[in-house]
Amino acid sequence: MQKAGDMQLNRNISVKAEANTGVVVSIRGSVVDMMFEEHLPPINSLLHAREGKIAIEVLSQLDEHRVRGIALTPTQGLARGMVVVDSGGPLQTPVGRAILSRMFDVFGHAIDRLPAPTEIQWRSVHHAPPPLARRSTKSEIFETGIKLIDVLMPLERGGKAGLFGGAGVGKTVLLTEMIHNMVGQHEGVSIFCGIGERCREGEELYREMKEAGVLDNMVMMFGQMNEPPGARFRVGHAALTMAEYFRDDEHRDVLLLVDNIFRFIQAGMEVSGLMGQMPARLGYQPTMGTELSRLEERIANTDTGAITSIQAVYVPADDFTDPAAVHTFSHLSASIVLSRKRASEGLYPAIDPLQSSSKMATPGIVGKRHYALAQEIRRTFAQYAELKDIIAMLGMEQLSSEDHKVVGRARRLERFLTQPFFTTEQFTGHKGKLVSLSDALDGCERILRDEFEDYPESALYMIGAIDEARKNSDDTKQPEQSQPASNVHEA
Repeated sequence: MQKAGDMQLNRNISVKAEANTGVVVSIRGSVVDMMFEEHLPPINSLLHAREGKIAIEVLSQLDEHRVRGIALTPTQGLARGMVVVDSGGPLQTPVGRAILSRMFDVFGHAIDRLPAPTEIQWRSVHHAPPPLARRSTKSEIFETGIKLIDVLMPLERGGKAGLFGGAGVGKTVLLTEMIHNMVGQHEGVSIFCGIGERCREGEELYREMKEAGVLDNMVMMFGQMNEPPGARFRVGHAALTMAEYFRDDEHRDVLLLVDNIFRFIQAGMEVSGLMGQMPARLGYQPTMGTELSRLEERIANTDTGAITSIQAVYVPADDFTDPAAVHTFSHLSASIVLSRKRASEGLYPAIDPLQSSSKMATPGIVGKRHYALAQEIRRTFAQYAELKDIIAMLGMEQLSSEDHKVVGRARRLERFLTQPFFTTEQFTGHKGKLVSLSDALDGCERILRDEFEDYPESALYMIGAIDEARKNSDDTKQPEQSQPASNVHEA
């Protein structure tokens, strides 16, 4: 680990007699002002102080001799008058096949207690998005093996999908399940970027991926919660540089998982406040839209490969009108909204089918049969949501026979669209299931045709393909009973 740090130090500093040097003139928390007599370092240049122990990124040029930067490391021990050395370039991150199965921090240091990787290149974390001429115009579905997502909100290959939800509704669990399914199913590379992650989550994910045998085609990069905002602000750009290498140089498809994009916006808000910018609505930075676009527009499907991104988005206080959620929505091709109410009912994954959506769910892309089925499922769920108020006040007995059938279909669909996850086997006791799109569509179609109206609802809960319901029904050997009103609108 120390050797890796020394390599990074020697590579970035390259201290020579003619190196551009300056002095620290003021320090306010993570914000450092520096004076250079000869020429100013460009914006985004990486500067070093205290023999490389402190890294500072230039964010603005104040006048012809002074620059203001944000420290990417803690500033303890930094004092006025200390010398800072211009590294001659921006922050860089390692790329190459040697980074596979490894875990890094924002500086490219290996943090998995293994020797520093060799045979790697170093590239700037700042890149322009691919030009329009290189972008692919073909729309393709990206199967996840998760029934509810593949049927109602299919993901786009080379697109961006957001997992929206408050604290504790299952964003990270859904992300880790997708990693497990993707690496086994697609011949691509997975890159997990943890922005503002807890160190516990990083360690658990590393161990789980190693035990699942999928670490060989995976790279992890973490900017942890306790790191300065400057480091958390740049870790997403560093992970994207790695993803672009595999797409453009290796011509491989990349699955980029970001947990959590809200922490990127939050880090930008902290940096903006430290730099003295006037806050905008709800205290967010005035440049939030620009900063998010610089990151999101680099995620694209090109003629050499695709970067498909799935991003967890924490929604403050479950308020979807929050500026962070609104700005993120505008970049996404699919929005997966997690519901606390469904989680409390035990319907996992706790995805709200009526609030979630995908731009791919059109007849021209998914096909007429899939589109018609998805529309009928949504219609059934919407009718059930309207009937819940009547059931709560008057009971099931007041419903017409047709409404009775709608409620039965909706409740069976809800239970069929639950799924046991591989990553939660140790907690639930249910063996994980990977379900193909054809099996998921077949099951939904048969439920909508009332083929399973005589089966108990519990027979459809936490199964894979629909045929497992017959086995579950034989095991329980219980005839279908009409549901009491209290069960129909359970909280």
